[in-house]
Amino acid sequence: MELIRGLHNLKPHHHGCVATIGNFDGVHLGHQHVLGELAEKADEMKLPAVVITFEPQPQEFFTPERCPGRLTRFREKIKALRRLAVDRVFTLHFNQKLAAMEPEDFIQKILVDGLGVRYLVVGDDFRFGKKRRGNFEMLQQAGAKHGFQVVNMHTFQIAGERVSSTRIRQTLKEGDLDHAEILLGRPYRMCGRVAHGHKRGRQIGFPTANIHLHRKVSPIEGVFAVEMFGVEGEPVSGVANVGTRPTVNGTRTVLEVHLFDFEGDIYGRHVMVDFLKKIRSEQKFDSFELLKEQILLDAAQARAYFRLRYSN
Repeated sequence: MELIRGLHNLKPHHHGCVATIGNFDGVHLGHQHVLGELAEKADEMKLPAVVITFEPQPQEFFTPERCPGRLTRFREKIKALRRLAVDRVFTLHFNQKLAAMEPEDFIQKILVDGLGVRYLVVGDDFRFGKKRRGNFEMLQQAGAKHGFQVVNMHTFQIAGERVSSTRIRQTLKEGDLDHAEILLGRPYRMCGRVAHGHKRGRQIGFPTANIHLHRKVSPIEGVFAVEMFGVEGEPVSGVANVGTRPTVNGTRTVLEVHLFDFEGDIYGRHVMVDFLKKIRSEQKFDSFELLKEQILLDAAQARAYFRLRYSN
C-alpha cells in the first residue's frame, strides 16, 4: 500500500482510480465493508482502490476543544488499512487553506485533475468545501459532467445496530469492551513506543511500560485487563491504566502497562496493547500507599479474568 501525503505529491501515474472519502477512524467493520466493495469495483474496472482522508480530522481543526477522542491515531489507521485491500491512501493536510477551498475547486483540483477518479463512494451526508457547501448531490452532478460514478456508502449493521465510530466511542466510554470488539471486528487496540517514566511502579514491585498516547483526548480511561504485542512471548497479559494519574498530580494522559510474569528490557520498543476488560475507572487516592493497595487488587482481578479466559 502506498501512502501519498498532499496534492503536491501526486504523480501522473496516480491518475485514474476508484476512491472513497472519510475519516475512517477505527477502521471498523462498517469501514471494512465499504473498502471490500471498493476493492471489488477496483478489480472490475482494473484500477487502484484509493482512500482519501484528512489529517487532522476536520472536527479536530474546527473545534479542537470539543472533538471526541480518536479511536486510532494516524499511524494506527495506516497500519489497519494496510491489512485491507487498499492500494493507496491519499491524505490531505486539513488546514485553513483546505477549509476555505470552494467545493467546486475541491472536485476539480483533487478528484478530477489530481486523482482522475472514475468511481467514488461517499456517505449521502458527506459535506465538504467552504462552509460545507459541497454535498452528495453536487458530487453526482460533477460525476455526470466529468465521467465518474458517485454512489452512496450504505449503512452497515450488526444485529440491527448501525456500526459507526461514534457508537464505538460510546461503548468504550461505557466500558463495554466486548461490544466494541464486535463492532470493530477485533479488540480495541492502542499502539505506541515504550518510554521511560518516573519508575514509581518499580518502587512498589509493579514496574510499568509507559506509552505516550499522542492524543488530545483518549476514548478510554481507567484500569483494564490487557494483552501486549510486540514483545517476546507475545501476547503477554497484564493490567493497564489509562489516565492522568491524579494521585501523583499527573496532567498528561498516559498508558501504563504492568506485564504479568515478564522480565525484559522493552524501552524504545513499538508495542500494541489490546484492551479486553475494564476493571474500574480512574480515581484519586489520598495516599500512595492506598494506591498501591488498589493496584494489588486490580492486578488480582486482571489475573482472575485471564485464568477464566484461557481456561475456556
